[in-house]
Amino acid sequence: MRDVCIVGGGVAGLAASIFTARAGLDTLVIDGGESILARNASLENYPGFPDGVDARRYLRLSREQARNAGSAFELGRVTRSELIDTNDLESGFRLETEGGEPLEARRVIAASWSDSDYLVPLDVGRIQRGSKHFVSTDAAGRTAVDGVYAAGRLAEEPHQAIVAAGHGAKVGLAVVHDSDANFYHDWVAPAGYFTGRGRDVPPGCEEIDDNERHRRDERARAQLLEAFDEPLDEAPTMHPSVERD
Repeated sequence: MRDVCIVGGGVAGLAASIFTARAGLDTLVIDGGESILARNASLENYPGFPDGVDARRYLRLSREQARNAGSAFELGRVTRSELIDTNDLESGFRLETEGGEPLEARRVIAASWSDSDYLVPLDVGRIQRGSKHFVSTDAAGRTAVDGVYAAGRLAEEPHQAIVAAGHGAKVGLAVVHDSDANFYHDWVAPAGYFTGRGRDVPPGCEEIDDNERHRRDERARAQLLEAFDEPLDEAPTMHPSVERD
């Protein structure tokens, strides 16, 4: 049984997975194969990219970051979710997928805009607005069912990548705090920040010296230089309703 299963490999799901995996939770991302962001011709309003960035390149880098954090990925589509034992709310959840073996997880994050039919058996409180369905949550992404969360656009967050990423991170942290993970704050601090004041380094934090800081910076720069070295020969995905010649 996984600690966390995240349904949806887009911006919100990836951000959530980075935080849950870094906190030591066994995290699986079920990726339906395409994020809505892949339809974006150029991502222009995401902080850190002054002249914008190709949306597909951003997604690739985000997936790599999630893998580096320890997240596992499985390609597929979830068709149904249910409690393993309806008499035991702590038993976790079983997720059925198309053509695959059922998966089990203690907690589920739904980040699969705009597919949420698989949540119907759990009665999480879906809301229909026109042809779309959203999931009702509290401020941290918790649904009416303990152990089930919703992140990003599915949770009625604005349809912007930076908002989806932020909300996914917030939901990921809610999962961490609701779990048994020994966690305080995901932060890499300079050597002595805590210990220099006679404090232990809190769970989820790390102190590094200047040599390690320079090593990590060099590694990060090399990775980004390689990632942006060549043009990305991958076109945006057109909306399915657009007719093609």
